Amino acid sequence: MISREEILANLEGYELGKAKVGVVASHSALDTCDGAVSEGFRTVAVCQKGRDKTFSNYFRTQRDSSGNVVRGVVDETVIIEKFKDVILPDVQESLMRNNVLFVPNRSFVSYSGIDAVEDDFKVPLVGSRNLLRSEERGDERDYYWILEQAGLPFPKKVERPEDIAGLTIVKVHHKKKKLERGFFTAKDHDQFVKKSAELVKQGVIEEDFLKEARMEQYIIGPVFNLDFFRSPLEEKGEQLELLGVDWRFESSLDGYCRLPGKQQVELEEDGIIPEYTVCGHNSATLRESLLDKAFEMAERYIEATKKHYNPGIIGPFCLQTCVDKDLNFYIYDVAPRIGGGTNVHMSVGHPYGNALWRREMSTGRRLSMEIRRAIEQERIDEIIT
Repeated sequence: MISREEILANLEGYELGKAKVGVVASHSALDTCDGAVSEGFRTVAVCQKGRDKTFSNYFRTQRDSSGNVVRGVVDETVIIEKFKDVILPDVQESLMRNNVLFVPNRSFVSYSGIDAVEDDFKVPLVGSRNLLRSEERGDERDYYWILEQAGLPFPKKVERPEDIAGLTIVKVHHKKKKLERGFFTAKDHDQFVKKSAELVKQGVIEEDFLKEARMEQYIIGPVFNLDFFRSPLEEKGEQLELLGVDWRFESSLDGYCRLPGKQQVELEEDGIIPEYTVCGHNSATLRESLLDKAFEMAERYIEATKKHYNPGIIGPFCLQTCVDKDLNFYIYDVAPRIGGGTNVHMSVGHPYGNALWRREMSTGRRLSMEIRRAIEQERIDEIIT
């Protein structure tokens, strides 16, 4: 891990009065940029060549003579050949000369590689650099390890395909789509063998997929992504905030589920198995009796990160949950950074964040509000890693 001293030394070269918010132009970048503009920052989107027009054309900012934004959210774009090239020394130097404080998202880590993010990326990150590795499923101290340390509920693990004795989800990476899943479900060992063979044949998963697979109990119930924020700067109110809740549209799963049951069975008999490729998000709220449980889970997660990953989670994080028939939460994934569904909040905020802060408060805006407060209070080192 790059030393904290080196990051803070780089930060000393910044003109914080001219600080800009930077992000890899994918995942939740529009929310990040929209929130930064709302809080008075200029924005920098690092784009992959050929995938830049959304940011360099369609959401490019226009400002009036006083510098006020009249259209768009992206002030500057940095075009690189591949997303992973953000790690190149000349790109990093350019970002630091431009006073960029960088917001990590999942695309940044996935394309750059966690080793490079930890050891080679010298640009000051807003958030918890040391927690990003916990998303690498199968790592010795991944998010399941943290959940276990915190005593939090998660679906029961199935150790071997032969042990499948009830509906089980098999979590593997998609063979071709780097950021997506090759997940499938099976009720027993025979179904596991049949489905996995079909998905290997279709090129959805690798032949040796079991090496990095996780199998666990499938929780039947709705999915809620709980978008939280933890502020180490907050001294008057609670440090923990629930900003919003979102849920996913998954292709081809959602279209599959809209078919009559008979046709679903026929498709499966023909070897057509639904995929879990995330293609969009929608907003949701929770019944108020569930909010206490949600906050309790987040508090326990925060305490575990403070104990095992000093100084603990900083800024946005997302607990991805299912709720069963008895209204019990199960956490099936954790994002120790801005979540993938927060674009549903941008510009309009979310009922929870808006109610708390009495104005439109998206995750992106709350993140930049924290940056602004840290600069004004001369406490920027408390949110930078």
